[in-house]
Amino acid sequence: MKAEERWQARFRASRMTLPSWARQAPNRSIYRSNATGKWEVYAWDRLTGTTRQVTDRPMGTAYAAIDPTGQWIYWFADTGADFGEWRRQPFTGGLDEPVAPDLPPGQPGGIALSTTGVAAISLAAERAFRVHLVREGEPTELLYEHMEAAWVAAMSLDGSLIAINHGEYGDFRHPALRVVRQNGRTVGELHDGVGKGVTGLAFAPVVGDRRLLALHERRQRHEPLVWDPVTGEQREIWLRDSGDLNAEWYDDGRGLLILRDDRGRSYLHRYDLAGGGLTLIDTPHGVIEEAAPRPGGQIEYSWSSASRPPVIRSSTGQVVVNPSGPPAPPSVPVEDVDVEGEGGRIHALVSRPETGAVPYPTVFLLHGGPTSNDRDVFSPEVAAWVDAGFAVVRVNYRGSTGYGSAWRDALHGDVGHIELADVAAVRQWVVDHGIADPARTVLAGSAWGGYLTLLGLGTQPDLWACGIAAVPIACHQTSYEDEAESLRAFHRALLGGSPDEQPERYAASSPITYVDQVKSPLLILAGDNDARCPLRQIEKYVAKLAENGLEHEVYMYDSVRGALVVAERLAQTALQLEFARKHVSPAWRPVG
Repeated sequence: MKAEERWQARFRASRMTLPSWARQAPNRSIYRSNATGKWEVYAWDRLTGTTRQVTDRPMGTAYAAIDPTGQWIYWFADTGADFGEWRRQPFTGGLDEPVAPDLPPGQPGGIALSTTGVAAISLAAERAFRVHLVREGEPTELLYEHMEAAWVAAMSLDGSLIAINHGEYGDFRHPALRVVRQNGRTVGELHDGVGKGVTGLAFAPVVGDRRLLALHERRQRHEPLVWDPVTGEQREIWLRDSGDLNAEWYDDGRGLLILRDDRGRSYLHRYDLAGGGLTLIDTPHGVIEEAAPRPGGQIEYSWSSASRPPVIRSSTGQVVVNPSGPPAPPSVPVEDVDVEGEGGRIHALVSRPETGAVPYPTVFLLHGGPTSNDRDVFSPEVAAWVDAGFAVVRVNYRGSTGYGSAWRDALHGDVGHIELADVAAVRQWVVDHGIADPARTVLAGSAWGGYLTLLGLGTQPDLWACGIAAVPIACHQTSYEDEAESLRAFHRALLGGSPDEQPERYAASSPITYVDQVKSPLLILAGDNDARCPLRQIEKYVAKLAENGLEHEVYMYDSVRGALVVAERLAQTALQLEFARKHVSPAWRPVG
């Protein structure tokens, strides 16, 4: 198989999310898959083995849930601008219906479902965050409202308790956790203070059990906490091993499945709440995107590595379900690199072409977020660059998750420049070690990574042969004026206030401030109706590029939901590879 056919086959190969199931009907499951060429919701009856496609929307479907009784499948139907409404359909099929027809469209903030037909949904709109209570056949009730960011985290099975995360204390990035009753009265609240968020996960999966599973940051990383909001009793779960932790209830409420993310790999543990025992669950070396215990105690998880495509596995050693069609071709494994930077040791992942002479043309793919990370996970994008003859470097710069709270929260006062200092340190390391050709390094990324690309071309103009920025922030102030409410809250938390309150910080961290220093050719990809990357700020930046006579290209597509459509991802990847080929040395040659 030739290089172009190989990388395209990875995008076209069917993939699926970990199936989630109804608590009281565990043989009824849902999952999302790209089998039709876009990500849609599917119902799976495990007893009969039958599956059916639930949604069929032009730009795909990003959010879905099944109620605890297994009667209804819920999904968010957006309009392409990240606004829309929650809809539902019977598990066995039938007509769609709106969950709350009396509510105007909003930006989704989650949904929580009960066995009693009561639901809580969060929507953001009109400069406010709201949680609504929905009962069968009754008008929707407003349960919570505030100007700072908030979202529904969980609901007890009987619907009597609702957990809400909120940023009322002024820091959306480190939320507090409140539990309320259906009448809105507060039952309990956890607020650990500055820089220590508490995030709700799920109530115990047993009717009448009030315990809420959450994550806290009292020891400089995410760790599980079991909390009874009525009595106030708390139980912290501590692991000796390093890394950030996540958790999920076992079906009987007697144990926790702990997912540990450490240096780009994942590990599973069972924690026994009765005896306090901790057991490591054997899994392959790589990354577990999602994991959940099934009734009976076995674990199902979605696994992949940089070299091996995703599969849904069980702790029994079996493959749970295979997507339809041929599997994705494998790729190359990653190498771990540790580089000393001004803020501490930086962990990066390097993928090298299987053939070709060193030093390689090299692309730095910067992750989004910034509260995210790069891991040893299968990536069609990374594999496409490798097949094209590029080394790929991914940097878990300061601001990334998986390395503790201090590393994640290091972005303050000099946002953007901090991350790029780490990127530059890793670039110097791979150049010094003969991996990257300094004359052929490309800076690229999407979302926050796209923002860093624009900022890097302006503040580090001599380091990069060209840049590729997908859905970037080009001007923080203009973006703030036009973006969705949740992103405004994030901006305020990250930069210490609004643009009116912190004009110097917004300007110092904005790529448009440094656009006159850009030297390298630039490709920008943007959605034409995107509340997360508003178009007006992109147009202002592009106008400045044109004034300076700088070579640039702009690719427009139908909003950010194009990321859920395989054909769109193929088109964008091909465009990026061709752009890089034009602007690196003629010595560049594709592999295969």
